[in-house]
Amino acid sequence: MSRQIPSTIRAITIHGTKARLSTIPTPTLRPTYLLAKVDSVALNPTDWKHIAGAGAGLGSIGGCDFAGTVVAVGSDVSKSLAPGDRIAATVHGSNRLQVEDGCFAEYALAKADLVVKLPKDLSSQAAATFPLGVATVGQGLFQKALKLNLPDNPTKSGETVLIYGGSTATGSLAIQFATLAGYRVITTCNPRNNDFVKSLGAQAVYDYNDPECGKKINNDTQNKLRYAWDTISLASSAKICSEALTSSPDAGARYGAILPVKLPREDNSVAQTWTLMYTIFNEPIEEGPFVSPALPEDFAFAKKFSAITEDLLAQGKLKTHPEQVNAKGLEGVLQGLQDLAAGKVSAKKLVYRIDDTQSGVEIETDFKH
Repeated sequence: MSRQIPSTIRAITIHGTKARLSTIPTPTLRPTYLLAKVDSVALNPTDWKHIAGAGAGLGSIGGCDFAGTVVAVGSDVSKSLAPGDRIAATVHGSNRLQVEDGCFAEYALAKADLVVKLPKDLSSQAAATFPLGVATVGQGLFQKALKLNLPDNPTKSGETVLIYGGSTATGSLAIQFATLAGYRVITTCNPRNNDFVKSLGAQAVYDYNDPECGKKINNDTQNKLRYAWDTISLASSAKICSEALTSSPDAGARYGAILPVKLPREDNSVAQTWTLMYTIFNEPIEEGPFVSPALPEDFAFAKKFSAITEDLLAQGKLKTHPEQVNAKGLEGVLQGLQDLAAGKVSAKKLVYRIDDTQSGVEIETDFKH
């Protein structure tokens, strides 16, 4: 398949606390990247938080999750890829150091060795929902925080793992991956989502609004729970996880989070780790106060985990998060980001078909509150 690559594209770029839809030069292909025609994008909380916090690179392209079609492959890529392949990818949107790396655009760059090839029966709209979540789950459950067995080498112990926030896009993936890795999964969510998380493999569900939530989990697990992964990572969720985890100082308990929160415990009996997905790209990053050099080990693990994910999708063993497909393409994304920031989205991923983007003048929205 050949496709003529345009010299300019429409994209959402970030300017302080404003997101603007405008015309920009098409990103330049780099050796370890591919260039894809974007079919669909999905929204994540990190997308609007970069804008509201004025933490994005000036003029950087926003957006982290997309599905699309490969149009060109860089010279230093090891994964077998060719123009015409359908892929899903997560990218470093709103990147201070590489402003071309976002995916809220008609064409986008992606680290080629980390993309997931899509099975024929999976739509681009569904596929756009999972890439960032997969990378986050890989780091949190398996590589860095909980250090669980991988799904290609499942444990036989059936030990219990708490996934806090099971109905979130990341939590729904975590339930499935942990179950496929042989663990007994319990979770928290709003009771209206109980059937959903149980359909993914959760064997017990707790209401996080219950003041006794953590204590009930601890009692039901006979004070033996050693693993908790927190997809919300606020003081309230850390408190529940702390109460749920075993009080035994020598149990080897672990707590993982996606933000730098700490358990409200006076002792050091629980190993606590927070992870940041952006380290998977093997490039330096600046995310607010967090600065990191390139981490080859994170890239190597993410490459392996992407391959595992690709196999599980091909075998029909993974369900993507429910998507809510919306109109107006990139114009719609601007409103969707506002809705996400306002807390109007629950248990669904907002997805936009980029082909629905309408031509016209530049438009923007302000996230300053």
